[in-house]
Amino acid sequence: MTYHFRYQKILDVKENEKRKSSKEYEDSVENFKKVATKLYTFLKQKEEFVKLQEEKLNKGMSVQEIKQYQQFVQNLEKTIEHYQQLVIYSRNAMNEKQSILMQKHIEVKQYEKIKEKDYKKFMELRKREEGKMMDEISIITYSFHRN
Repeated sequence: MTYHFRYQKILDVKENEKRKSSKEYEDSVENFKKVATKLYTFLKQKEEFVKLQEEKLNKGMSVQEIKQYQQFVQNLEKTIEHYQQLVIYSRNAMNEKQSILMQKHIEVKQYEKIKEKDYKKFMELRKREEGKMMDEISIITYSFHRN
């Protein structure tokens, strides 16, 4: 008598879904890190550029150079704003993937718990059946030796 979990195929599907969700979550974390790193790079670049501009202003700059610097800073600010939106979007996507992963994890745990309880029942039934068989063997042996 071997054990067979009646919901094994469902458990396998749920585990597969969990692995897929885990991969999607990891990908979303990597994407978030990549976008956040780019945002940080642009912010750092702007900070350094503004500092350089202040130094040059103190030394003296032409009006044309000032306009070019301001145009560059404005473009950089637009890029920063764009990446801030991307960071928000990727963070939301990452949180959504994490939520889905947690749900899949809970589903797998539920089926594992059912399997565990089912296996316990199976083992108890098996033990009882073995006990009955031993009792029958004892009775047969006793009645055989008695005659």
